[in-house]
Amino acid sequence: MRSFNLSLEGFLLVGFSDWPRLELILLVLLSIFYSLTLCGNITIIVLTQQDLQLQTPMYFFLAHLSFLDLCFTSSTVPQLLISLSQSDQMISYAGCMTQLFIALLLGGAECVLLVVMAFDRYVAVCRPLHYTSIMHPLLCHTLAISSWVGGLVNSLTQTSLIMTIPLCGHHLNHFFCEMLVLLKLACGDTGGTEADLFVAGAIILVCPVALILGTYAHIAHAVLKIKSRAGRRKALGTCGSHLTVVSLFYGSAMYTYLQPVHMYSGSEGKFAALFYTIVTPMLNPLIYTLRNKDVKGALCKVLRKGRDKE
Repeated sequence: MRSFNLSLEGFLLVGFSDWPRLELILLVLLSIFYSLTLCGNITIIVLTQQDLQLQTPMYFFLAHLSFLDLCFTSSTVPQLLISLSQSDQMISYAGCMTQLFIALLLGGAECVLLVVMAFDRYVAVCRPLHYTSIMHPLLCHTLAISSWVGGLVNSLTQTSLIMTIPLCGHHLNHFFCEMLVLLKLACGDTGGTEADLFVAGAIILVCPVALILGTYAHIAHAVLKIKSRAGRRKALGTCGSHLTVVSLFYGSAMYTYLQPVHMYSGSEGKFAALFYTIVTPMLNPLIYTLRNKDVKGALCKVLRKGRDKE
């Protein structure tokens, strides 16, 4: 119990201090990546609000994805940049649990939102004549809200389970309060709680992936029925960007969370976390912009307007 009381006083985030030669390089690179993440995702949000051609269900959900990425990155990266420029980085127990709650909320919401975006692509490809009537604004808003509700339920479940575990020590070998790192500090037998957390993690990760794969199986079947190459190309083009984002997000998340706690490596976990907290959110706007004529066209319009005003 004494060790548990010590953990309530706060945690020392080790960050990348065990690689001192990398800290300056990481500080420069992550500052650039974070700036690109902010710029890219804010650009997507602004474009979808200003350009009438982008005010469709597909871009409505894309704007939500960009907002989630902005929040998720901003909940961890600024603290990492501070820790890279300082020797010690302390965080209170309440602050740590709050950060864990926010990370799980945003991560869970993105898991559900990617399923929603897959459903949108399914309707666009498989039910094109009924797309407008099916993807009604009311349904779009309901689906967007459901992604936040799913993330909230996931976060409440997993954070509550973590808070029931007594913790020994206060050194966290990570740059933010990550669930598996906290489990490494657990005192006594926590097998039951770990099993519950694993099941909760599997539900929020595996179930959405299964739904997305099933959706794209139907999409692939519909695309094969399209006779013209141009039609197939257009159908696949609307899905390619989403599939790329899904692969990046779920690949890194499943690698991190679907493993036993005793096999989790803090060193590897930190670099994997860098990927899903900053690299993926940075790449998402580029993936959709580079592969999408509508987004590139809207961006060109905004840039031309800016030049004309000058």
